[in-house]
Amino acid sequence: MRAHSSALTRGLALTAGLVLTLAACSSGGGGGSGGTKGTSAGLTSCATEGKADTCNSGTTKAGGTFTYVIEKNIQQWNVQDTNGNTFENAEALSPVLPQVYVPQPDFSVKLNTDLVTSATQTSASPQTIVYKINPKASWNDGTAITADDFVYYWRTNDGKDCPPPPASDSTQTKGCLPESTAGYDRIKSVTGSDNGKTVTVVMAKPYADWKSLFGAGYPFYPAHVAEKVSGATAGDAAHMTAAQMTQGWQYFQKNPPTKYATAGPYKMTEWVDNDHATYEPDPKWTGKKATLQRLIFKVISDATQEPIALRNNEVQGIYPQPEVDLVNQVKAIPNVTYTIGSGLTWEHFDLNLHNPVIGKYLALRQAMFTAISVKDIMAKTVAQFDPGVKQLYNHNFVPGTAGYKDVVSASGQGSGDLTKAKKYLTDAKFTGVGTALKSPDGKTVGPFNCRYTTGNQIRQSECQILQSDLANLGIKVTIKPIGAADLGTVLAGHQYDIIVFAWVASPFAISGAQQLWTTGAGGNYGGYSNKQVDSLISTAIGETDQTKAAALLNQADQIMVNDAYVLPLYQKPTFLAVQTRFVNMRNNSTNVGPPYNVGEWGLKK
Repeated sequence: MRAHSSALTRGLALTAGLVLTLAACSSGGGGGSGGTKGTSAGLTSCATEGKADTCNSGTTKAGGTFTYVIEKNIQQWNVQDTNGNTFENAEALSPVLPQVYVPQPDFSVKLNTDLVTSATQTSASPQTIVYKINPKASWNDGTAITADDFVYYWRTNDGKDCPPPPASDSTQTKGCLPESTAGYDRIKSVTGSDNGKTVTVVMAKPYADWKSLFGAGYPFYPAHVAEKVSGATAGDAAHMTAAQMTQGWQYFQKNPPTKYATAGPYKMTEWVDNDHATYEPDPKWTGKKATLQRLIFKVISDATQEPIALRNNEVQGIYPQPEVDLVNQVKAIPNVTYTIGSGLTWEHFDLNLHNPVIGKYLALRQAMFTAISVKDIMAKTVAQFDPGVKQLYNHNFVPGTAGYKDVVSASGQGSGDLTKAKKYLTDAKFTGVGTALKSPDGKTVGPFNCRYTTGNQIRQSECQILQSDLANLGIKVTIKPIGAADLGTVLAGHQYDIIVFAWVASPFAISGAQQLWTTGAGGNYGGYSNKQVDSLISTAIGETDQTKAAALLNQADQIMVNDAYVLPLYQKPTFLAVQTRFVNMRNNSTNVGPPYNVGEWGLKK
């Protein structure tokens, strides 16, 4: 959900997926297709070519160091894990770990032929997918990439073979806790042939988003490393015990990829906690060779420092959430090209239903969301540099996608309608409405906290506006920032009453709904549960007709709106700025970010 103090989502129908019709890339921002909607001169190819995935292209020459900013420290390295499911983690792993399909800037997905030469659905009943692994594909310790890696990936992510730890196991010492089991929980078998270079996946139930499997922002980890550290039989992930899979899972949580075999255009040579990761071209990589001499991912958690670092040539590329002052500073830096775009990332307020008061009273939640003015929030934040930003009225689709439908505005949520908000409360027998709100049993409502990642001025402002809006109902709100690296911990630990952040999506329309909204799902941090929603989403996941699947998700969404769990705010702008002497960096506002093609980055020839 990645923008960038965000959590990831494996497949928000948005992303949370979809194949979008993009906004244009032009010097003034305007209509058309392409994915970016504001650009400086160095990115004019976006406007002339009209394709987000070819902007800023060029031939590269050998040499050079490129330092790219990530905005959070990486505290655990398993991006498949619910607590490691962050945008920065996905970015940092892109240079070194492979995946089958890679989300592109135009929201399509592209087959990674360095890993597999083909991925084909060969049967609809039972649904069967056959992957042909590239004969040259191998980990950099010389171990071939085989069906065993697919088996390990499946079994650790299906929610059954390596069951999640019990709620009492707060340190996660037992079991695997995948951020999503979507698709993997529908697989019947994964088998290898041709010396492990052909993989056949048979589904027990149909799965529309099968191209999201084994990738889409969530790369492979080496099965042979997991087998070795857990004492399992080499090459036999099919018979690993839950305890052995747990050991492998935890190993990849605790260790950066300097510690194990990888497979990418770069190898990570150094990780300095809360400071930087250093990469060098991997001579054992069998795909196209990288041309940079060195790649550095630098941790800068205070976005206000990023333009300064760019101006001082301490970094050569930044991808912060745009703010007025920040954008203006970058515009003044010579030899830097920038672009403001829109995509699959969306901002939202979430309520924690584990809070006994918030969870108990539906009328309270409906009143809170109705009292919040999203238009006021946008006017005082993102609209100052992106005047075309629009309020979002859907939890699964963003504007411009085939499934997008307004399911929110009729409810009045996000309207700032205080009369309607107060009526919810008085009808439900709350007292002290507008002064000091009390529940029907006479207890004071609140104070609640509103949490956001520190250093993010926009989200601080969003909490402040919410604080003012809810004060009109008689609800006191305290603002409590979160350390930049602690968002995942706060979400998973339910350490909030109200929180504002963003989901960053991949190009799949259905999978993310299961992850975010179904009972007990990995991304359902606030504890939402509705049997009707579960049923509709389950049906949508097995529906291969995308129009019918979208209709099912929108039915579920209308129920969710009434339940007042998450309030969508707006489709988030993104902002990429790089020095003009480098080429092939471009905005990718899916869950993989600009490093989706990091092996192509380089000095302009």
